Amino acid sequence: MKVLNFINILLVLLVLLLFSCKTYKSEITQQKTAKPNIILFFVDDLGWSDLGFRNPVFESPNIDALSEAGINFNQAYIASPTCSPSRATLLTGKHPARLKLVRHIPGEQIYGYNELGQTKEEFHVLQTDPAKFPSRNWLPLEHETYAEALAKQGYYNIFVGKWHLGSEEYHPIQQGFHKQVGTSNFGHPKSYYPPYFKQDYIYPDDKETYLTDKLTKEAVDFIKNYDKQSPFMLTLSYYSVHTPHQGRKDLVEHFKKKGLEDRYANYAAMVKSVDESVGNVLKAVNDKGIQKETIIIFLSDQGGFFKNNPLRGGKMAETLFEGGARVPFFVYWQGVTKPNSINNSIVQSTDLFPTFVDIAGGDISQYKDLDGISLLSTIKKNDNLVREPIFGYRAYEDLYASVRDGDWKLLAYRSGKLELYNIEQDRGEMNDLSKNEPEIVAKMVNQLKEWEKKVQVETYSGVQ
Repeated sequence: MKVLNFINILLVLLVLLLFSCKTYKSEITQQKTAKPNIILFFVDDLGWSDLGFRNPVFESPNIDALSEAGINFNQAYIASPTCSPSRATLLTGKHPARLKLVRHIPGEQIYGYNELGQTKEEFHVLQTDPAKFPSRNWLPLEHETYAEALAKQGYYNIFVGKWHLGSEEYHPIQQGFHKQVGTSNFGHPKSYYPPYFKQDYIYPDDKETYLTDKLTKEAVDFIKNYDKQSPFMLTLSYYSVHTPHQGRKDLVEHFKKKGLEDRYANYAAMVKSVDESVGNVLKAVNDKGIQKETIIIFLSDQGGFFKNNPLRGGKMAETLFEGGARVPFFVYWQGVTKPNSINNSIVQSTDLFPTFVDIAGGDISQYKDLDGISLLSTIKKNDNLVREPIFGYRAYEDLYASVRDGDWKLLAYRSGKLELYNIEQDRGEMNDLSKNEPEIVAKMVNQLKEWEKKVQVETYSGVQ
């Protein structure tokens, strides 16, 4: 009898064990389904119109298809259109002005850097900046990144490529990422063919691979080999299409045969190599069979180097005009986003951090001083987003700030000059209406003043 009771107890325990294992596996499956993988393509210096579906000079079939498959946010802006500030905001959800990181992080000796791109000076001042705004040389570790926020929700975070937010002690693995690959201290390579960087520890053994292809293989291999139960966040941060404009040799020849001269052929080749990269990563997702549980996001860090028709401005001049501040931004989530969805809501790079937290099921209210809002509902419904004004800000030249409120856009100069444009009617910003609409100008100047006080940069204002 005792033996039978013992056997019965063992059977009950075995059933409970099997049930608990099954329940545990079910919970993991449900968790993974509820928290999709996230892949972020972040391209450097890709203009709003530097894609095939907007400019036939370029060939970008994979990115074009991505824009058609999901939501194309037609009015997406970078808070401070330049390398380092755009990255800092993307990572933290905080405006560059709030972070006091309002210029690209330099690497020159005159700013206290050594040959490896390292410095102990926390700030630098640009002599040609009329405000002499001290801008940070790294992203301080106390600012929580989306990698840290997603890790709390069970995500594994990998960063591939360009960082440009400080040297080794401030690299991605110090900012919440579990792994970093291909990251240097510099904002761009010295060559897109080996040796890529001044540091010899970045792919020292490679002798011939084009850098974009090298980073792509890292991303593809990660997806192929990922075997954890937890969802992942992959950030593929391209050095392309930043200078030096050096396309992959076969693609340069392709565009020269089409009649493009040298520098344009190289640039078009760089765009095409990024497009091939996106295609290869998406193929890896499909081959893995995880396309239904993976969100794809594509974004650029600022406007293009060359002409950005029909928009005015770009990376090199009039950067807070549409050509410098408006960027390509697409979101695809199979089964959630609808094909050929064009959304004209005004969105900004400050919105990505809260969106990621929302996607992962986190509590956005836990994160203080966020300057963006979650786009998750808009992504799901493709509805019109109603929001407060957004602000652009940088510290290089006289033009330093912008306010976008509905159809209206105000441009402010440190010298006190003001310009007003109706973007809905004049996206090329050719017709300054500041003299015709003094009440709107006054309202938007007050908005800018209040915002400058909020983020504590009123000392450097041009409108006080």
